Amino acid sequence: MWQTIRALPRTVWLIGLISLINDSASELVYPLVPLYLTSVLMAGPRALGLIEGIAEATASLLKWVSGVVVDRTRRSKPWIVVGYGLAALGRPLIAWVTSWPALLAIRFADRVGKGLRTSPRDALLAASVGADRRGLAFGVHRAMDNAGAVIGPLLAAALLASGMPLREVFLWTWVPALVCVALALALREPATPAPAPNVAQIGLGSGGAALPPVFRRYLVIVALFALGNSSNMFLLLRASELGVPQAQIPLLWAAVSFIAMVLSVPLSGLSDRIGRRRLLLMGYGAYALFYLAMGLSNPTGVWLVGWFAFYGIFLAATEGVEKALVADLAPAQLRGTAFGWFNMTTGAMLLPASFVFGLLYEHAGAGPAFAFSAGCALAAGALLWRWLPRTGATAGASGR
Repeated sequence: MWQTIRALPRTVWLIGLISLINDSASELVYPLVPLYLTSVLMAGPRALGLIEGIAEATASLLKWVSGVVVDRTRRSKPWIVVGYGLAALGRPLIAWVTSWPALLAIRFADRVGKGLRTSPRDALLAASVGADRRGLAFGVHRAMDNAGAVIGPLLAAALLASGMPLREVFLWTWVPALVCVALALALREPATPAPAPNVAQIGLGSGGAALPPVFRRYLVIVALFALGNSSNMFLLLRASELGVPQAQIPLLWAAVSFIAMVLSVPLSGLSDRIGRRRLLLMGYGAYALFYLAMGLSNPTGVWLVGWFAFYGIFLAATEGVEKALVADLAPAQLRGTAFGWFNMTTGAMLLPASFVFGLLYEHAGAGPAFAFSAGCALAAGALLWRWLPRTGATAGASGR
């Protein structure tokens, strides 16, 4: 396993390092935005909801657009560089904003950058390795991304504890941002297949008709699962209701990210041997079990920590594997478009998923809300079993 990991191409490690550094800066800023909004800009939750809603919706749409454009231009690197460049420009500017509309503009630019770079980055990562190492490559990327999710909040806490003002914390984000841009400029694109005759005619309004039926069925499965995969903020709210002190909530989530970081490589790599479908089925089942436990029981103390650790295992077993399966099911000439549809679908479903979950939570209680999410996961697993046959694309590189 370790020899195989070390033998991964330079591009895989470079993309992973970029994600680690960028996510460290992003997760350093993200927890501080609500504090800055309320304590410095004197705005409230309504403004925060508007800012994040517009920002995330924009990112979801542009993930699709950038995926289609990559297939038409056969170039990923320019979009990756521009995407990280917008983040480099935007985050330090938060230190100088004096109103929430200005903060909205900066968050909008940051999410535009995310939307422009995500699908091209995934397509480049998939093109850099063969199918027999694809799960491992995406696992390495997710592990390094989760490492940033651990480093960022801890660094933010350390800087604030040292007495550094919020404005200075934002200003210092220009350092990792410029490093990310420099690393993105060092990326090399592998030789890509010539576009199929119909690729040049793919437009932004063409939909996913050019993609194979099995991939479109996979999108339905992903959308159904995503409908039950609401914002993780609800998990933290539930943990608070179950007795976790407010000061320990960030540490609990950092522990989840740490577990996902440690296990992403071995579990995603396992999908290269036992098959993507089998690992996703286990992952969807684990998600349903976790949500049923959180909603229908009242775990506390060590049991609660154990269940959150179990959730970290679910993340490690599914995040990289879902993307590896996208690359397995899509033709090489349409890989950018496929990742665009996948990323847009998962992003766009976050709003209705969170809305439905929140509505159930508020009016019916935690049990029905968490049971709804578990039901979506089980239904998605059933469709995965029925609609994606155990072929070479879903059963691992060996086709077993």
